[in-house]
Amino acid sequence: MGRIDYYCSPLSPYTYLAGGRPEEIAARHGHSLSYKPLDVIALFSRTGGTAPKDRHPSRQEYRAQELRRQAVKADMTLNLRPAHWPTNGAPACYAIIAAQEDGSGDTGMLLQSLALACWAEEKDIARDEVIRAALEGAGFDPGLADRGLMTGAEVYARNLEDAVNAGVFGLPFWVTETDERFWGQDRLDDLDAHLAGRL
Repeated sequence: MGRIDYYCSPLSPYTYLAGGRPEEIAARHGHSLSYKPLDVIALFSRTGGTAPKDRHPSRQEYRAQELRRQAVKADMTLNLRPAHWPTNGAPACYAIIAAQEDGSGDTGMLLQSLALACWAEEKDIARDEVIRAALEGAGFDPGLADRGLMTGAEVYARNLEDAVNAGVFGLPFWVTETDERFWGQDRLDDLDAHLAGRL
């Protein structure tokens, strides 16, 4: 079984728009996903990017149009101006890290649930009750939100360094064991084709 590193954040609208497709593609080709949630704003500053709020208005306007189009294509509800964005994404990412280590539930479902809470349900994913509900819904003990804090903080910082070293510059981003890199949910078909040996 091969492994794919999945760099992600529930604060990324494009991670949200990826939905469950990464998990479906990985399973179809006998691969596992290693979730690596990280601080996407810090990633931008480390790799020559710019936070959305600091981009030229033409880039911000295009981003809004593209997000709307991508949401329609994916048949997903997306609020372009969520009530709780930006927010502190670290607690939710710590929970994903702790859940992956625990392994008793569905980490992909947890990531999707937290992203959905941010981008479609107008919930603040920095709040403990939102994180606990997402953990429970994905089959984990909600207490992981408390127990995983120290490890989560360490791995969260390490994931950023791993991302920079792996050539990651945006989210979501997938890196295969052969160092094939795929940026954005709109490249999932390419990832699928690559794993099938067609690309």
